[in-house]
Amino acid sequence: MFSSTVINYGNATGIVVYTGMDTAIGRVQQQVQEAAEEEEDTPLKKKLDEFAEKLSILIGVVCLLVWVMNYNNMYDEIHGGFVKGCIYYFKIAIALAVAAIPEGLPAVITTCLALGTRKMAKNNAIVRRLPSVETLGCTTVICSDKTGTLTKNQMTVVKFGMCDGKGGMKVYNVPQSTGSAYNTITKETIGKKNSTFDADYANNQLLFHSIATGCTINNTSRIDINNGKFTAVGNPTNCALLVLAEKIYGESVDV
Repeated sequence: MFSSTVINYGNATGIVVYTGMDTAIGRVQQQVQEAAEEEEDTPLKKKLDEFAEKLSILIGVVCLLVWVMNYNNMYDEIHGGFVKGCIYYFKIAIALAVAAIPEGLPAVITTCLALGTRKMAKNNAIVRRLPSVETLGCTTVICSDKTGTLTKNQMTVVKFGMCDGKGGMKVYNVPQSTGSAYNTITKETIGKKNSTFDADYANNQLLFHSIATGCTINNTSRIDINNGKFTAVGNPTNCALLVLAEKIYGESVDV
């Protein structure tokens, strides 16, 4: 029995064999921590590392050329000897390297990311980390699951099945209302007679009502009508089941 196991009732006797990080839950936590530490570098950090590597090579080459170009000047008596002349021009090359390093680059990048965060905040987009701004800026394609829940936060039942008493399954199509997924009125099917559904409904009202009752009682949501518009309060799935129950009671289901 793993730690964090939910027990409703009963008695048991057990022996503790693992504790702490050696338990199953502990191993899961350890894997989560290891995954968090293996974060991949952001595109901006990769480009900065590449830029720093190229800049270091370029500065090194330039400094070496500056030092070599002054080879003849190293023999000047003003330096007090060839060795001291080498050291003098070597110091000049080092000073050139220090001057060429863009020390203000990190501050400029941080400022730009902060300005980007500020612009996103004006559009009600809050980010927790500054690198998220540049990651979003490098994004060219956003793949999104375009479902009814994502776009309108609405869901609707389109089909449901029932056993036909002969070991088979009958599937019924639920007509969809126009304007709102929570509209229980379907003008195309209300009053429709002599359909297979009407015959099955007449002979098996108890079964259909059992489905509708289950969708209604085992539900914590509701459908409200405000100014003639249907609005859902609660989980979209539960609201869709409420609409299905209304349509079943209204006999507005096609085969």
